Amino acid sequence: MLLEIEDVSLLYGRIQALHGISLTVDEGEIVALIGANGAGKSTTMRAISGIRPVATGRIRFAGQDITKMRPDLRVRLGLCQAPEGRGIFPGMSVLENLDMGAYTRRDRAGVAADLARVLELFPRLAERAKQPGGTLSGGEQQMLAVGRALMSRPKLLLLDEPSMGLAPMLIQQIFSIITEINQQGTTILLVEQNAQQALARAHRAYVLETGRIVKSGIGAELLHDPAVKEAYLGVA
Repeated sequence: MLLEIEDVSLLYGRIQALHGISLTVDEGEIVALIGANGAGKSTTMRAISGIRPVATGRIRFAGQDITKMRPDLRVRLGLCQAPEGRGIFPGMSVLENLDMGAYTRRDRAGVAADLARVLELFPRLAERAKQPGGTLSGGEQQMLAVGRALMSRPKLLLLDEPSMGLAPMLIQQIFSIITEINQQGTTILLVEQNAQQALARAHRAYVLETGRIVKSGIGAELLHDPAVKEAYLGVA
């Protein structure tokens, strides 16, 4: 088991955002976390990456308790996030953004190999290598955010709303690349409002409602679950 979240609760001031959630991610999987706005999906990601401290519960990664570990140390362990809203550095070039993803690494040959891999995955980034990140389109910025996260060579890649604000054709492209990244050996935890695409790609999935996990199972099975179809896929 690569990631284990056990009975985790999280507070924003007096507001409880997560109510004792538990989930697991096994090595080699794509695991999706779906739910409506405000369900607690991004909050769960922030808890895993260490951006928000948990109130109760435990988080284990690669056999190690990381519940109180600093975010930068989690990255060094192999846990990296492409955040909601992309979070690129707009004044830095595409290559400089990608280089920042490898900030904690000292293996120059490995970094060069991973850069070549990222530019092969995202040819548009290769074409715009010297452009400032802020001049890229929304889809290109999402590619840059994912590519930057890959430059840390993560054991677990956290993807928070990778299709947000993208045109349908680009959404399909992003999800195809996510599948390819997984097939190349990277484990992925995916938070996504596009439940159709997320469940179609995921090995397993969890459904969050108001900070609680209300359903879990194989992605393809949840895709055809009547309650999930009605609530998240717009099918009565």
